[in-house]
Amino acid sequence: MKTNKLLTALLDYFLISVGTLIFCLAWTSFIQPNSLTSGGLTGLCTIVQYATNGKIPIGITYPLINGALLIMGFLTLGRSFGFKTIYVIILSSVLFSILPNFDGEVWPLNLRVHIDNKLLVVMVGALMESVGIGLVMLRGGSTGGTDIVAMMINKYWPISPGKVYLYSDLFIIASLLLVPGKTIEDLMYAYLLMLGFSFGIDYVLLGNKSSVQILVFSSKYEQIADHMINNVRRGVTALQSVGWYSKKDSKVLLIISRKYQMNEVVNEIKHIDKKAFISISTAMSVYGEGFEEVKTGLNLKKTNTSEEEACQSVES
Repeated sequence: MKTNKLLTALLDYFLISVGTLIFCLAWTSFIQPNSLTSGGLTGLCTIVQYATNGKIPIGITYPLINGALLIMGFLTLGRSFGFKTIYVIILSSVLFSILPNFDGEVWPLNLRVHIDNKLLVVMVGALMESVGIGLVMLRGGSTGGTDIVAMMINKYWPISPGKVYLYSDLFIIASLLLVPGKTIEDLMYAYLLMLGFSFGIDYVLLGNKSSVQILVFSSKYEQIADHMINNVRRGVTALQSVGWYSKKDSKVLLIISRKYQMNEVVNEIKHIDKKAFISISTAMSVYGEGFEEVKTGLNLKKTNTSEEEACQSVES
């Protein structure tokens, strides 16, 4: 048991290290050499580097600001970070100090890639940043920065972390215009990079595992439910309902499906009842047979149960 825990911890820190390296390379090899930036603490430190013509590089501001935020976080939140976040902050600070030296002059190997097509830079930078931070987050780590700010604000004010990220990124990127020589075009590329990373990180973290919740209002609910279970192989729950206008009792069907199966489910419903009213909403997480397994501690054992067997566990 202790050996398994040790191996799991070693794998976690190995993948976190790889993810941190990819994240840092996205900035030092692609984003910064092509004079672009984005949101977050890394974006803020990059803007400072541009504004000072490189006299205050990211290798200095990043560890200083993150260190200050860590101290403030400990004083405000207590031990809410964990060793993995501290490890990522230390490792990324070291990498941001070392990697810029690989420019072909200070050290022989040149890792700085200059590309004329800035849209391509945005795509590559967003992809690498998404994969890097995605690996870190999948193994329980965090890059600190605005994550810590969001947690501190959320403790005292009813503002969601998502809004803190959005507002801080908008403000940080907008401050790029204060740097001499930067234009609206640079601003647009920075926002594109922010959006690309936002979509990319969702795909890395969720992939094809994202799910939807489908509510079906139809007089043919029995026929639809039987068809979903026997042919489409999706679980169905029938909820008691009352039409307030007609005062008639009926059933509302609740179906949980993977996002990539959504169109198939909707088409099958419409094939049975063209007048069916369908409401679809995104399900942030779905735990249970055929979907995700609840992970506690170091128990990372995955289920081999197929999604098709889920139809047997969601019966009403």
